[in-house]
Amino acid sequence: MTLTKKLTKIQTEFKSKKSRYNSFGKYYFRSAEDILEATKPFLKELNVTVTVNEDLISFDPPVMQVTASISDGNETIESKAVVGVDLDQKGMQMPQRYGAASSYGKKYALGNLFLIDDTQDADATNNHGRAKAKTTITNADFAKAKKYVKSGGKVDAIKSKYSLTEAQEHELQSL
Repeated sequence: MTLTKKLTKIQTEFKSKKSRYNSFGKYYFRSAEDILEATKPFLKELNVTVTVNEDLISFDPPVMQVTASISDGNETIESKAVVGVDLDQKGMQMPQRYGAASSYGKKYALGNLFLIDDTQDADATNNHGRAKAKTTITNADFAKAKKYVKSGGKVDAIKSKYSLTEAQEHELQSL
């Protein structure tokens, strides 16, 4: 079996639970360690190795490039992630700042290599305490909204998606 086919097998059969919990943001996530642990059965079965390497590619500001590789001894396939080191991170010592960037980079390099869909990960869904900006409703969408409300739809559903003026909200409420 070629390395590409072996990697495809991992990409299509890979499962890793989000076993870590962020109590501040109130979400579950998976770490680089979780991803590596979930790949171990594949490594033995397919006789491949996975490595992760980090390089500091810029000093001012500090930027790391993390490379996740899979190899069968003959071929190697790589995936990279580039992350910055936040030097202003409050409550962290300098080694912790680099460690946080390293962990983040490993997670995303491995996620890229194994095609882990992170659309439901906290990094993709967490707004970090900021409310998502609502879209201003267009005339065409307002016309659709009126039809929706007339057919039994809720005004609150429209308000959750669109920013309405008082007049628009009043008009919808009166339908």
